[in-house]
Amino acid sequence: MNTLLIIISALAVIGIFIYITTYNKFIHLKALLTEAWSGIDIQLKRRYDLIPNLVAVVKQYGIHEKEIFERIATMRAASMNATGVDQKAHAEAGLTQTLKTLFAVSENYPDLKANTNFLNLQKELVDIENHLQLARRYY
Repeated sequence: MNTLLIIISALAVIGIFIYITTYNKFIHLKALLTEAWSGIDIQLKRRYDLIPNLVAVVKQYGIHEKEIFERIATMRAASMNATGVDQKAHAEAGLTQTLKTLFAVSENYPDLKANTNFLNLQKELVDIENHLQLARRYY
């Protein structure tokens, strides 16, 4: 009887240890996930702040490209106001596509491609996009 009680107690202690260890791992993973999304949000906010400057520089060169600027503003607002992960991912994909259109338009303006403000903004946006791509791969 004593042996059975000792075995049951040992199994209970082992079970509690496994439960606590597993629980702590889940809490750690949840913290890592929260941190990852925080990093992605920071990059997205940097991107949102950069877009108006980029649009302003390009606007000086292409007044007649008004539709593209309106789409960028609409997609930026949709991305900033997205709530769920799926909704945010869909809005970000649309914004990325619209920004690619903006860069395609910039190819029509050689003076714009030589503008240092535009080149700096474009480089910063590419850096942000690279950070976001890395974050998407890992999370």
